[in-house]
Amino acid sequence: MIIDIFNHFMPATYFERLRQLVPDHPAATAFPHLRTLWDIDARLRLLEQFGEYKQVLSLANPPLELLGSPAQTAELARMANDGLADLCRRHPQRFPTFIASLPMNNIEASLREIDRAVNDLGAKGIQVFTNVAGKPLSAPEFRPLFARMVEHDLPIWVHPMRGPQFADYATEQTSQDEIWFTFGWPYETTACMTRLIYSGLLDDMPKLKIITHHMGGMIPYFAGRIALGFRQIFFGAPDRNPCAESLKRAPNDYFKMLYADTALNGDAAATRCGHGYFGTPRCLFATDAPFDAEQGRGLIAKTIAAVEALDIGKDERARIFAGNARELLKLQ
Repeated sequence: MIIDIFNHFMPATYFERLRQLVPDHPAATAFPHLRTLWDIDARLRLLEQFGEYKQVLSLANPPLELLGSPAQTAELARMANDGLADLCRRHPQRFPTFIASLPMNNIEASLREIDRAVNDLGAKGIQVFTNVAGKPLSAPEFRPLFARMVEHDLPIWVHPMRGPQFADYATEQTSQDEIWFTFGWPYETTACMTRLIYSGLLDDMPKLKIITHHMGGMIPYFAGRIALGFRQIFFGAPDRNPCAESLKRAPNDYFKMLYADTALNGDAAATRCGHGYFGTPRCLFATDAPFDAEQGRGLIAKTIAAVEALDIGKDERARIFAGNARELLKLQ
């Protein structure tokens, strides 16, 4: 069995509303070409090609807080979550659960929607983005959301968010060559996790469960650099980073408390690197489907192959494919 914990779908009612709100956004102009993103029959036909393969559904970009006022986004969150919950009820053999979207520009509404989605709709977590309309997720106003998920004992999925308006250089206005996407998203994830850790979040809430998209972004590759701060070179010691003195543990200890998914476009070497850093207990299978030129088919097949290529035993592979997800999401 395989459980894909990070992929995306747009319920029909929500997708139509989205296209009305932002008719010039790529979600309205490009997403219609990706049929498996919004057509449930097309999605089911895709999944049938992979045997006993299931998906935990989540909404695709853009974040709700970019789509309207606090009142409007609260309505959009309810619409999206109701739609995903309905798909899970109608097709439980393929979609065992979903993760809820939140109106992050409305904290009180977000707290209410967490409780409604988890208690009434059967959601097994929430999805947030690495920044909230440009505001860091580590800002104090968002702490109640993390605390609420600790109360529910369910994970938070963190998706990177950065657009072409993030220029590559200070003298420019926009990013070129899709650098904002190719390298900006892994950076977003890494910066977000670092800000959360240095804010003391995991000291305050050690039972918090965070799933990072794309195998933690840059974290595994720069593991050695995490342990070396610029000020540490001049004013610290091998075992003392002045910037981390407010933390109870070494920085790397916190990064290894995170969970990471295998959504690396099927690259075997990157999968080995990420697995080597996080370890089997913290790795969960995910594909980012259906965002490829094959309507998701390539991402699924290549990611399965990358996990199969890991030099681990059958039991460890089974944990990555499904066991860790069942445990973390409390699935039957």
